[in-house]
Amino acid sequence: MESPAQRPFITVEEYLDGEPASTVRHEYIGGAVYAMAGGSKEHNQICGNFYLALDRHFGDANACRVFFNDLKVRLLISGEDIFYYPDVIAACDPRDTDSHSLRFPKLIVEVLSPTTEQTDRREKLLAYRTIPTLEEYVIVAQDRIEVTLFRRAQGWQSATFTQLDQTVRLASVDLELPVSAIYRRVFT
Repeated sequence: MESPAQRPFITVEEYLDGEPASTVRHEYIGGAVYAMAGGSKEHNQICGNFYLALDRHFGDANACRVFFNDLKVRLLISGEDIFYYPDVIAACDPRDTDSHSLRFPKLIVEVLSPTTEQTDRREKLLAYRTIPTLEEYVIVAQDRIEVTLFRRAQGWQSATFTQLDQTVRLASVDLELPVSAIYRRVFT
């Protein structure tokens, strides 16, 4: 595996030009690109469950929209451009006009895998907190029942849900989502 020091520097423009034609998605962090691995059936099901619940909740009349899998979130941290591919994103801000990335999400969901868990729990948690419009960040385990919710209004303190009969209140989008719905067809 290449270390970051061995990777060639890629400009933001080169990254954005090459990404649509690539057969593999890449995250971009300050000039380095990192290939994204494919997800499991469980990962895909959880993402789909979240997407479907949010899309139904928003309906056609709501200004909010939900996206998953192939849409990037663009950040600028300490002068470095960063592009991540969250698993599910809810966005409501009319300033988000780019067709391939969002800068102003309201809610971000990441589904953990063995290779991304540490990045999602540490690096991305810290990075996403810098987005001024982000109100909630949700991390969902795929190998066990565990939903962790971080909320800006509560100083990014976590609340963890480990029972199928619990309900996660997503205040950012005014949705009460049963844990059993998140894990539908995975553990139910």
